[in-house]
Amino acid sequence: MLILLTILLLGLVGVNVIAYMQAWAMTHFVDAGSRTAPPESLNLAQKIGILFTGVRVPKPINRANPADAGLAFQTVRFGGLRDDDCEGWYVPRADAKGLCIMFHAYTSSKSSLVGAAAAFHDLGYDVLMMDFRGSGGSVGNRTTMGYDEANDVAAAVNFAARRWPPRPLVLYGQSMGGAAILRAVADLGVNPSAAIIESTFDRLLSTAQNRFRAMGLPAFGLAELLVFWGGEQIGYSGFKHNPADYATRVRCPVLVMQGGLDPRVTDAQARNLFDHLAGPKQFELFPNCGHCEFLNQDRARWMVVVADFLRKWTEPARVGPGFRPDTGRL
Repeated sequence: MLILLTILLLGLVGVNVIAYMQAWAMTHFVDAGSRTAPPESLNLAQKIGILFTGVRVPKPINRANPADAGLAFQTVRFGGLRDDDCEGWYVPRADAKGLCIMFHAYTSSKSSLVGAAAAFHDLGYDVLMMDFRGSGGSVGNRTTMGYDEANDVAAAVNFAARRWPPRPLVLYGQSMGGAAILRAVADLGVNPSAAIIESTFDRLLSTAQNRFRAMGLPAFGLAELLVFWGGEQIGYSGFKHNPADYATRVRCPVLVMQGGLDPRVTDAQARNLFDHLAGPKQFELFPNCGHCEFLNQDRARWMVVVADFLRKWTEPARVGPGFRPDTGRL
């Protein structure tokens, strides 16, 4: 009996050590080297190795800029105690209808938003793209999966309010960027005219479970430990970092876009988030798209959906009854 209890105790300790290492690797970027391939592309031996060593994620860098899309831009810095923790790219447009501030996904940077920035620019908006702290040109090497990144959302909005004239404000976020937007609106007093989120998880535990399933491993228990230790390392409860809960306090109009082939966020999870939104809302499923692929895979439909949503909620002359021009503006 004692031997059995000892084996069980050692197994429990071992599983927690593995979960701790996994959580640290997922939330702390390394300075250089190659990134671990997506779990779907790994063979069994590689998956077992990753289970014990954790993923390797170099700090995301910017590999393109708006000039690559033919857009003139300015580099700006804001946020933090010295007001320079975060780096952004501002793309102006003559006679802009409003300002769109854009936020990237996990393990990404603002350069991944260049294509979407060009699309918003074509739709008539000034654009501010930003790197969350830990990514691209911003300081640090840590990510909190959208929790502390909400502070960067608020910093970007406050910076824009000081820097540029008042106009309708649109917040756009991919995956983790969408989670950060929802927390910023729900808990930090950010008040946009409208928000657009793509491929955003409903609960941190849900997306952790999806990652284990993508590796062909049982999610129960392992995902809970991953979320627990990740929260302990970062300083918040991962079980309370749930965009679906933030959504109950989000009353601005929100467009939720989801891919039908997304291995990171299921259709049901995206709809759960959508169902919790407290204000005007619109759900659009892109059935043949994966995670954050909509603009590249189905540009024509993306442009129509986004243009119609913006026309409805950010252009006073064309919106329906109840629009207040003084609400949701910088």
